[in-house]
Amino acid sequence: MEYGEYRGYDAVGLAALVAAREVTAGELLEVAIGRAEQVGGRLNAVVRPMYAQARERAAGELSGPFAGVPFLVKDLLQDYAGLPTGSGCRALQHTPAAAHSESVRRWLDAGLVVFGKTNTPEFGSKGVTEPEATGPARNPWDTARTPGGSSGGSAAAVAAGVVPVAGANDGGGSIRIPAACCGLFGLKPGRGLVPAGPAAAEHLHGAATDGVVSRSVRDTAAMLDVLAGAPDPAGPYLPHRSAEPFAELARRAPGPLRIGFTTRSPLGTEVHPQAVAAVADAAALLEELGHHVEEAGTGIDERGLAMDFLAMWATETAATVDEVKRLTGSGNAGFELDTHVLAAAGRRLRAPAYYAAHQRWNLYNRQLAAFHTRHDLLLTPTLAQPPVRIGELDTPPAVRALARLLLPLGLLGLLSRTKAYEDAVITNLAPVPFTQLANITGRPAASVPLHRTPDGLPLGVQFVAPLGGEGTLLALAAQLESARPWAHLEPGP
Repeated sequence: MEYGEYRGYDAVGLAALVAAREVTAGELLEVAIGRAEQVGGRLNAVVRPMYAQARERAAGELSGPFAGVPFLVKDLLQDYAGLPTGSGCRALQHTPAAAHSESVRRWLDAGLVVFGKTNTPEFGSKGVTEPEATGPARNPWDTARTPGGSSGGSAAAVAAGVVPVAGANDGGGSIRIPAACCGLFGLKPGRGLVPAGPAAAEHLHGAATDGVVSRSVRDTAAMLDVLAGAPDPAGPYLPHRSAEPFAELARRAPGPLRIGFTTRSPLGTEVHPQAVAAVADAAALLEELGHHVEEAGTGIDERGLAMDFLAMWATETAATVDEVKRLTGSGNAGFELDTHVLAAAGRRLRAPAYYAAHQRWNLYNRQLAAFHTRHDLLLTPTLAQPPVRIGELDTPPAVRALARLLLPLGLLGLLSRTKAYEDAVITNLAPVPFTQLANITGRPAASVPLHRTPDGLPLGVQFVAPLGGEGTLLALAAQLESARPWAHLEPGP
C-alpha cells in the first residue's frame, strides 16, 4: 500500500482491510513509519519512536476491532510498560513505566500497533506544545504555528496523515484545543467514563480523561467503545452509559436539538472575528439541519471558574514536581522555569482557600445543569483566535529573569503575587478560555472542524453536552460531518 491510498482510510476502514486480508498489519505499519519519518523533521510530533516493538507486534497474531492499525499514544499519562513516559519533562526522560496504563492496555487489547509516543508540553500544562525537553511540535497547516496543546503532537501526526487517529487526553481542553488547531474531531468524554488506572483512580479530581483525536467521527466513536469498556472496579464512579455501542449511536440522526451559543470570552478578553464567524457559520448550518439555535449565556461566573481551575492546576503541578523529585532524585534543573513558577503559585495557596475553590465546582455543575434544562447543547468557539505562532505565548523576558533570580533563594512564590505574573497567566489563557468549563463540570464536550480562516487555518467550534451526552455529541458531529465533510482536507506535503 502506498501513502496516498493509506491516507484515504480512517482507522475503522484500515481495520476492515486487515480483517479481509487485503493488507497486512506490517504493510500498514511501514507506511505509517515512512510518513512519520517524512514529516518528522518539520513537525516534531513523535518524540519517542517505538519501531522495533511495533514491528515485532505487527508480525504476530492480532485480534480486536482495530487489529493491525498503526497507532500513537501521547507521552503523558499513557504509560507503555518498559518505556519512559516523558511528560515533556527533562527529569522523566529515562524513567521507565512499570506497567501499561489502563487506556494503553485497552488499545493493545483492541489490536492496535503502537509505534511511538507523541509530543506534549511539560505535564500538559499549556495550550501549546513547546517543551524544552523535546522541542516544539508544529502545525501541519502552517509550521510557524502551534498544533495546540497539550495533545499537540498527536494532533499534528493525525493531521499530517501519519495515523488516522491517535491517543490524547484532556484536563483543560487538551483534546479539543489541538483538534481545533489542526482540523480534527476531538471528543472529551464525561467524567469517569474512561478509567484512569492503574496508577490513579482519577486525574485532577476527575477533570482529566483519556481520549483520541481523529479525522472521522466513527473512529472516535469506535475508540470510545474500546476505552469505556467495562468500568474500573478501583475507580471512584460507576458511570451510566447506553446499552448500545457509541459506534451505533454515532450512526443515528440526532433529531432536532435546542442549542444555545455564546462567543463571549469567559475571561472578558478579546475574541477574534474569525472565532465569532466560526460560531455564526456553525449556527447557520445547524439551523439548515433543523436545529433551534439561539444566543444564550450559562449564568456561570466563568472568570471565577477559570481562577478555580488554575488553583487546582497550580497545586497539582506543585505536588507533581515534588513527587518527580522524590522518584528521580532530580533537582530544579529537571523542570522548566515556567513549571517552577506555577508550582510556587500552588504552594502559596492555603488549604482552606483550595477547599473553597474545589467546593465551587458543585455550584458550576448545578448552574450548567440548569442551562441544559433549557438547551440540549452549548455552542462556543473552541479557540478564541486562530492557532498562535510558535513562541507567541512565551513568558515575558522580565518575568523569566525575575524567576531565575528568586528560584535559588526559595522565594519564587513572591512572583505569583505580582501583576506581571497575573498578566502572563491571562495572556496564556486568553486564546483558549472556552474549554475549561467542561473539565471542571465533568461534562462531555467536542470540537468539530467546521471552519477555516481566509488563509486556510482550521478553527473548530465546541459543543458541550449534559452528563451522559456523548451519544448526542457523536450523532450531531456525524450529521455535521456528512453535511460538510472534512476528512479529505489535507495540509501540504
